[in-house]
Amino acid sequence: MNKLMTNPKKVKEGFVGQRMIVLPPNIKKIVTKNDLIKQFHLAAIGYYPQAIYHNRERKVGCSQYILLYCTKGTGEIKVQGKTIILKPNTFFILPKNVPHHYLSSQDDPWSIYWVHFMGDSADFLFKRYADTVSDATLIPYNEQRIKNFDEIMQLLEDSFDERELEIINIKLLAFISSFIYQKEINPSIKENDVVSKSINFMKQNLKARLSVEDFADQQHLSLSHYSRLFRAKTGTSPNHYFNQLKIQKSCQYLYFSDLNIKEICSEVGFDDPYYFSRLFKKLMGMSPAKYKNQHKRN
Repeated sequence: MNKLMTNPKKVKEGFVGQRMIVLPPNIKKIVTKNDLIKQFHLAAIGYYPQAIYHNRERKVGCSQYILLYCTKGTGEIKVQGKTIILKPNTFFILPKNVPHHYLSSQDDPWSIYWVHFMGDSADFLFKRYADTVSDATLIPYNEQRIKNFDEIMQLLEDSFDERELEIINIKLLAFISSFIYQKEINPSIKENDVVSKSINFMKQNLKARLSVEDFADQQHLSLSHYSRLFRAKTGTSPNHYFNQLKIQKSCQYLYFSDLNIKEICSEVGFDDPYYFSRLFKKLMGMSPAKYKNQHKRN
């Protein structure tokens, strides 16, 4: 068993080969006044290789979000009453202002990339992350992600000029997003996701009249389980999502074709033109005829 919490020695930083930069207060002031990057920006960044005895506890938390990305070894994070094990190719983002404690294994010390980030857009990004995960998340190793990190570090080591700070934080947003939106960015992951496969099936069958039972059967799931998974990911029901896709497709027909309303109904799987018109107005804020006339004028 790896020695973690029983390890008596504690080291915050000072590891062989480490890289670490903390933005000084005067530079933070420049960032928070910059309209381009003040909504999402770096506070500190670093890489600790084979960080034996790494042990950091914040009893009142931190005012920034903290990304911990492990590439080698193991360690653990204690936060909100849970113990989270970080292994190679896993990451976790600590919420701000929440007490936490994280430390490396003594027998198999972790190598971690870490970033402190903040801003109103950081709040939004963390919510995106926290809405879908609550544990360490496995992520495929990506050389481009590490290259992006190295470029950020190199820019910081070279200059704190305002233009460089803008580039740094733009790159940082891409770096953090590569973790939070990994399923959307990586098609191979997305293709194996039940809800994504179901949505692709919907898009291929917009002309059909399908029910939520049909979607559940297509994914070989019970109705209740399928519906729960779908709502958890999309925030809406399968039927509502399917209808949205149909209405979006009908907008293309209204804009790019000379099909009449009845013909468009047939193309997107509606029997009743009156029901289609009511649904279209509910979702688009205007009738199909008005939508067509408005865009034809434009």
